[in-house]
Amino acid sequence: MEKMVSLSVGIMLATSLLHALPEAFDSGADTRSLFATLLGGLLAFFLLEKVALLRHSHHHEGDGHHHAHGHDAREAGKAGWMILLGDGMHNFTDGILIAAAFLANPELGIVTALAIVAHEIPQEIGDFIVLLNAGFSRLRAYVFNLLCSLMAVAGGLLGYYTLDRASGLIPYVLVFASSGFIYIAVSDLMPQMQRRSTMRESIPQVVLIGLGVAIVVALHAF
Repeated sequence: MEKMVSLSVGIMLATSLLHALPEAFDSGADTRSLFATLLGGLLAFFLLEKVALLRHSHHHEGDGHHHAHGHDAREAGKAGWMILLGDGMHNFTDGILIAAAFLANPELGIVTALAIVAHEIPQEIGDFIVLLNAGFSRLRAYVFNLLCSLMAVAGGLLGYYTLDRASGLIPYVLVFASSGFIYIAVSDLMPQMQRRSTMRESIPQVVLIGLGVAIVVALHAF
């Protein structure tokens, strides 16, 4: 899991900064509008994370508050459904972003899909654990997680047929996707890596980040 986080950072930063953003800015779209989209995307992801943090900061077992019997169980169950709703919307958006990347450039589509997969693997594992803690059985958690994952297919189909008819929107979708990659890598993943600050732990992190960058560069080269 920790190794996957380091690899994800390299892949996501390389995809956004070396491929998606250059592709968007080379498209001929208005530069100021693209930068405004980048700024708006970073702020949007910041606000979305704020909402998620506020949602998860409520009642916990043994927090010292006097809740009615079964209160925490109900809250945990609600949190599980909220996780599924958020994950489904997130996957749907990822599908649209992958479609936009493939329409702009097949090579960019491949590296964008790789970046999303690299990030989604540890996230889906975390969501599965949260669902178990929320009272879902293993089978139920697996089935609902799978259904949420299939939302990416729906988003991909919608994005492909919509953006194919509105190709002028593709550069803006790519910039918005890049803002998400950059924000997640810098705000969420890299701080996790900073918790392990010894040289023995830091060297593998740096190597894996470099490997992630190298993978993206190699895919683009071929």
